[in-house]
Amino acid sequence: MRYARTLTFITALLVAGSAAAQTTLRVFSGGTNQRPDLMRKLFDKYEAANPGVKVQIETGGATSELQRQYLTTVLNARDPSIDIFLIDIVNPAQYYAAGWLEPLDAYIGAPAAALKPHLAVYQQSNVVKGKLAAMPGFADAMFMYYRRDLLEKHKIAEPKTWDELAAAATKVQKAEGDANLQGLSIQGAPIEGAVCTFLLPYWSQGKEFNDANGRLTLDKAAASKGLQQWLTLVDQGVIKKNVAEVKTPDTVNEFKAGQAVFAINWSWAWDRFKDDADSKVKGKVGVMPLPAMAGGKSATCIGGWQWAVSAFSKHKPEAAKLVKMLTSPESGRFLAAEGALMPTAPDLYTDPEVVKQVPWFKDAAQVVVFGRSRPMSERYGEVSDVIRTTTSAVLARTKKPEDGVAEIESRLTRVMR
Repeated sequence: MRYARTLTFITALLVAGSAAAQTTLRVFSGGTNQRPDLMRKLFDKYEAANPGVKVQIETGGATSELQRQYLTTVLNARDPSIDIFLIDIVNPAQYYAAGWLEPLDAYIGAPAAALKPHLAVYQQSNVVKGKLAAMPGFADAMFMYYRRDLLEKHKIAEPKTWDELAAAATKVQKAEGDANLQGLSIQGAPIEGAVCTFLLPYWSQGKEFNDANGRLTLDKAAASKGLQQWLTLVDQGVIKKNVAEVKTPDTVNEFKAGQAVFAINWSWAWDRFKDDADSKVKGKVGVMPLPAMAGGKSATCIGGWQWAVSAFSKHKPEAAKLVKMLTSPESGRFLAAEGALMPTAPDLYTDPEVVKQVPWFKDAAQVVVFGRSRPMSERYGEVSDVIRTTTSAVLARTKKPEDGVAEIESRLTRVMR
């Protein structure tokens, strides 16, 4: 009996010791568009290679705004329950300034070496005050999708400027004789996408919104001209009149239903056009660089998701080790080939395994190289709110372009200084 009790006691100690050695990492991996199903496969692989670690996954928030609201609540409370989380490209500066991020230099290495394999825009956005604030997980960008079949049918070349796009769209609309066919679908509702709606024609004039230190450098004349470009397209019948109500999913659904010749949207829309049962444009879609203002150069809005370690995590070394794996070339290749999640490493756009599974990435590469990030600011929430609400008001014609730009300058000069 004494031997049995001793054996039971030893077994209990071993079990307790095993439990004590077990590290559980909780990861917030965003919403459906961030493919938590694929992340789970990466976590399973990591667990198999690291038996002492278990990874729990948490999801939520269909948009970056909703995800930001949730994380702000959790991190403001200094809650240690989440060890790792995905954040938008615009968030590292904001989160670092709030004291929510654990710098990764000590775990992953100096920023220059750690970020060298990644696109330049991610090298810039993930370094804050010289510290490695986060690591790029996968990219995103706004693309100009177009009806390749219609342009070929009417012998129209890919437009290089917004004026050329207007002419191309008008020609197709008249020839097709479909009252429901828009020339171009963009996002004008006061959502995050409207920040890009403001920036796209502005950037393509060769203008910068802020300097390297985050200070506002707004060119008011160019900004007004960019907003007027959208209104001109509305007046020409290329963009529909209620554009100020259009959200990101609306553009996807309109283009998918065959109701637009051109559409600006994020990379995840490609799979909706290609795979959804109700898509009327399967096999008919092309991707091209966004047009520029006359005399300017193409520019697009880069998004993308960064892996960050919480400053309140109780398992920072273990969390950073997982982040290193999640942001490795091998993980980038897996996410690209299996889920068409855009790589942050330029080499992967021509990787044979990736191109075999996602042939359109060859076209995507020429768009991504023109990518720019939305303003990097410690107070990005305020910056976004001002730009998107003002842009929507201009598109709704409740503000004139020059008045809207003056309001943006007035409000953000105090924020971005």
